[in-house]
Amino acid sequence: MDVNEFRKRGKEMIDTIADYYETLDQRPPKSTVNPGYLYKLVPHEAPEEPETFDAIKDDIESKIMPGMTHWQSGNFFGWYPSNSSFPGILGDMYSSMFNIVGFNWICSPAATELETVVMDWLAKLIGLDKRFLSIKEDGTEGIGGGVIQGSASEAQIVAMIAAREKMTALLLSRGVGAAEAEQLQSKFVAYISDQTHSATQKGAKIIGCKARVINSDLDFKLTKKALDAAVREDKAAGLVPFFVCGTFGTTNTAAIDELIGIAEVASAENMWFHVDAAYAGSALTCPEFRPLAEGIECADSFNFNPHKWMLTNFDCSALWVADSTHLVNALSIHREYLPRVKGDTAFVKDYRDWQLPLGRRFRALKLWFVMRMYGASGIRQHIRAHVSQAQWLEEQLLADGRFEIVTPVVFGLVVFRIKPQALGSNVSTEIVNEANVELVKQIQEDNRVFLVGTKLKGCDVVRAAIGSAFGTKDNVERLLSVITELTSKIIPA
Repeated sequence: MDVNEFRKRGKEMIDTIADYYETLDQRPPKSTVNPGYLYKLVPHEAPEEPETFDAIKDDIESKIMPGMTHWQSGNFFGWYPSNSSFPGILGDMYSSMFNIVGFNWICSPAATELETVVMDWLAKLIGLDKRFLSIKEDGTEGIGGGVIQGSASEAQIVAMIAAREKMTALLLSRGVGAAEAEQLQSKFVAYISDQTHSATQKGAKIIGCKARVINSDLDFKLTKKALDAAVREDKAAGLVPFFVCGTFGTTNTAAIDELIGIAEVASAENMWFHVDAAYAGSALTCPEFRPLAEGIECADSFNFNPHKWMLTNFDCSALWVADSTHLVNALSIHREYLPRVKGDTAFVKDYRDWQLPLGRRFRALKLWFVMRMYGASGIRQHIRAHVSQAQWLEEQLLADGRFEIVTPVVFGLVVFRIKPQALGSNVSTEIVNEANVELVKQIQEDNRVFLVGTKLKGCDVVRAAIGSAFGTKDNVERLLSVITELTSKIIPA
């Protein structure tokens, strides 16, 4: 493909992408293929001779498209949103054009410096404490700062590595020998609740520490009381508490942990306090949600995913640290072929020392595009529209009389179930669970909309996550229609 054909095909691709988004709601949101379908449709070896763009494009529609679940559809309400936007796509196109491997400033100064700038923009947009900024008000370098990771899982593992470094340094400062401090790392304990993302447990396996899962309360929150009790018990057993993750908007229910109380325990025990706001962090662009996040100003690290609910194409996970010293000390490995530039400004950062991989894409471009082309007002409008739609759905489900809302609707997530009274008097928990599992099954098989269920303390419930960048209230009305229609098949009049 030469530049002239690329110019032609590139224009065709833009039209294809635009057509896809224009007709997205006409497609069933969930793929219905069976495992192994694609292996039967494609050759089992790479082609020896070049194939045409037209042939590949035809295969996209006939072979790939049937196996796609359409996350950008307005009828997709599963898990959490994975926002795409046209500005994000355009930013990604520029990133692909440059195709840099931006592990340090020399690789492409613009890539490093733009990331520093937009991460400070984003920190200010969501109201983060000044400790998390790379650039202080006087234009000099701060000790904190932000970096774009691939996912919240990566961000959390990076934070755990920094936490291990911090605790090890603390032990050394207290006179513990280097060999003993290294041996003690296997006794380091990270604390999470049974609602925390699984990344902490995976991170514990990777870095060789322990993870303690604490039962959440009746509101599915990690409490100060429960954390404090677990820490005291582990210290009595000779273990070393070093890390705790508080969540602002859990995966199952969008619950908010007792962040202030967790911060108090973390401070008293010299533990690293990480806040995972992967989903709900986008809501902090709206000032009315910031009181719910009181306590994050005390965190050592904070993370949220603009690629979930802030219009920025995957992957773009924003991580900030209040003090980058321990992070850089833990992950910095020098090689002669990776020269460092010593500068007097805050902009000469080697972001390879802030992440697990060496190489990194120019992700800041798409975030820059989104923040400029939507503006803060457009981003807030996007968030508020989904919250309003979620509240409307909550009202309609309650008005129907057959449903109950399981957890408060705060953001764009509605967690509900067919209530026991709708199934008869004195029905068992098993029967109620079976009815709700059946509802999710029928909705997925019907395939006009897509959502998923989950289990909360033994109860099967239904989750509807409203957040598509291309969805409208019409899609939510369709969701309600499908829910009520299929519920009537489960509960005959």
